[in-house]
Order: sequence, then C-alpha cells, then structure tokens
Amino acid sequence: MSENTPAVNDKTEEAQGIVQTSMYCALAAGIVPIPVFDFVAVTGIQLEMLRRLSNLYGVEFMQNKGKNILGALTGGGFSSSLSPVLASTIKVIPIVGSALGAVSMPVISGATTYAIGKVFIQHFESGGTFLTFDPKAVRDFYAEQLKEGSAIAAKTKPTA
Repeated sequence: MSENTPAVNDKTEEAQGIVQTSMYCALAAGIVPIPVFDFVAVTGIQLEMLRRLSNLYGVEFMQNKGKNILGALTGGGFSSSLSPVLASTIKVIPIVGSALGAVSMPVISGATTYAIGKVFIQHFESGGTFLTFDPKAVRDFYAEQLKEGSAIAAKTKPTA
C-alpha cells in the first residue's frame, strides 16, 4: 500500500500544479481591458484546465459537458453567480468601469478557476467523470474553495 501512496501524492501534486498554472493564466486574462473578451479567455483557460485534469485522471474529456458544468458552477445559483460577467461588462463604463474591472476581474477569474480545479480534483479522485458530475452536490465545497481562491488570487494578482 505504501507503494501506491507516492503515486497518488504525485498525481495530486501534478493536479494542484495544473490548477495553480491555470489560476495564474486566468488572473492574467482578467486584466484584458476588452469587455467580454476576458470572460471568454478565462472560460477557455478553465476548459483547458478541465481537459488536462481529465487526462491526468484517465477520464474522458467532454468539451460540451465541460462548458455546461462551468456554467452551472459559476452561474448556477451560487452567491457569486454573476460576478465574472458583471466584472467583465462593467469595463464598458468609461474610466471608472475600466478601473473597477481591472481590479475585480483578475481576482474573480483566478478564484473561480482555482475553485473549479479543486472541485474537479476531488471529483476525479473519488472516481467521478463528467457524466456523473452533480453541481448541486459540490455547492458547499465550491463556495469554500472560491473563498480560498479569492484570498490566494488577491495576494498574487498581476498588476496592469
């Protein structure tokens, strides 16, 4: 059994690295001053993160299902449901909107990416697949990880 433990730890560490790298990419994408473009870029980063995590855990990646899951997690009734879209679209307000969006969007992008990654690490490590994923079942864990991700993202937010 001890021979299996390092492999699990190595896989978990690799998964954590994928999430961390994706979070940093999302932070950077959140700085883009073009409304909605940043949101689309972050969604692409999150889908790529899910693809990489699914490959790591030997789970078939399903892009359309992944998009639906991202929508359910980030916009499906969670307290922060409109935050990414609002932070992106607020950038259209001259001067003030750009400043507010530049401050909030990177943190929101990084935090949601972190939380999604942590949820999927837990899900895949428990033997789950895209077909067995239930957003309602992970609501509390997602909220916890979003808080943790917000704190991490706020500390590491790139400056424009």
